[in-house]
Parts: sequence; structure tokens; C-alpha cells
Amino acid sequence: MDSFELNKIMGAVLGTLMFVMGVGFLAEAIYHPIEDRGPGYALPEPAVAEAGAAPDAAPEVPLGVLLASASAERGAAAARKCQSCHSFGEGEAAKTGPNLYHIVGASKAHAAGFNYSDVLQQQKAEGQVWSYENLNTFLTNPKAYAPGTKMNFAGVRSPEERADILAYLQTLSSDPVPFPAAEAAPAESAPAAEPAPAAGTAEPAAPAAATETPSTTSTETPVEGTPAAGGAATQAPAAAPATTSH
Repeated sequence: MDSFELNKIMGAVLGTLMFVMGVGFLAEAIYHPIEDRGPGYALPEPAVAEAGAAPDAAPEVPLGVLLASASAERGAAAARKCQSCHSFGEGEAAKTGPNLYHIVGASKAHAAGFNYSDVLQQQKAEGQVWSYENLNTFLTNPKAYAPGTKMNFAGVRSPEERADILAYLQTLSSDPVPFPAAEAAPAESAPAAEPAPAAGTAEPAAPAAATETPSTTSTETPVEGTPAAGGAATQAPAAAPATTSH
């Protein structure tokens, strides 16, 4: 292939590229959008939630209400996770943790000879007992309730499961402590009734219908007098006009 043929091929390629570029520039000039002309419509911006805004927490169910529907059978199954550290039978020896028989209503650090944490011994000196409320708070987060406790347990997060465990602990006694009374829901306020009239007081009567006052007066009627002697007739004075009642 000589140089002339090679030049023709290169010229054709360059011409094609120039044609394609020219068509692209022409299309961009024709279809380029025109900005800032004519009426427009501003789209609403999406609402951005504030950072750190927490959703409304559900109201806490009172412990008495939870215990009223708790199950000791479910509590016994849930308490199996504690059997590696605690014993539950009467008179059984303590393990890593103390024996929990008759724990409900007992004083803090109740098991004689067990090496309790300092915080529990201090609470015992203050006269604190293991009530249902204290046990429920302790089971929620032991380290927050008794800082420095030796118990390595993260706690039970479910309120219903804690209530079941408390129902099971209630059965571990010859004299079970009754559950706290369930708080009743406040009754809806009824609309106030209108006060009844006092005895002997008559109800006010409805106002009587107003009588319509006539708009016209009676016409004046002349009264003819009696003929006098001598044939001359005299006319009596006209009667006074009638008046309207107000």
C-alpha cells in the first residue's frame, strides 16, 4: 500500500470524527435546556428528622398488674438460667450465689454465713428487705441497683419474664407473701348532669305570646241630635275619637 492510499484512509477517519463531533455540538445547541425562563414550580423539600429525637416511650405497666397475670410455671422455666449459681430448695446449700428459698420478704443478705457484697450488707444494716419491687428492680439491672455487687448477671429486660420469675419465687415459701394490689385504671369521667330544681320550686313558665296592637283606630261617627222645638234641627257635637291600647 502506497502513501497515497494511506493518506486517503487517514483522511476518511479524521473526516468521520470531525463529522461526529460536529453533529454532537449541533445537537447540544438545539436541545440544550433554557433555564430561568417562564413560570416554575418549586418542589417541597423533604422533611429531615432531628437527630437524637427519640420516639415516645410506651407507658410502664405497674408491677401489680404484671403479677396478676404472671405464671409460676413460666417463671420456673425462666429461672433455670440461675440454677448454675443459686439453689432453690429449702435447706439446700448455697452455690456461687445464696440459696433463694423464702427470698421474698426476707431481709437483704439473709443467708447466714454467706459472703455477701458490701453494698448488700449495707442495705441490710439499713433495714431493707427483698420486696417484690426491690427484686424486680434488681433483676432488671443488678449492677445498677447494687453497685459493686459480685453477681455477674446482665439482668432480665422483659417485664413479663421478670413477673413470671417473681411468681415462681413466691412459691418458694411455706408462707407466701401476697402480690401487691393491681392498680385499677382510672375511670372515664362522665359528663356532669344538670342540677335538678329544688323541691317546692316551680319551673319558670314560658313567656306568653305578645298580643298584636291594632294599627288603625275606630272611625268617628257623627251623632245626629234630636230636633228642637220650632222645627230647627241642631246637631250634637261629634263623639270623642277612640284611643288605642298600648
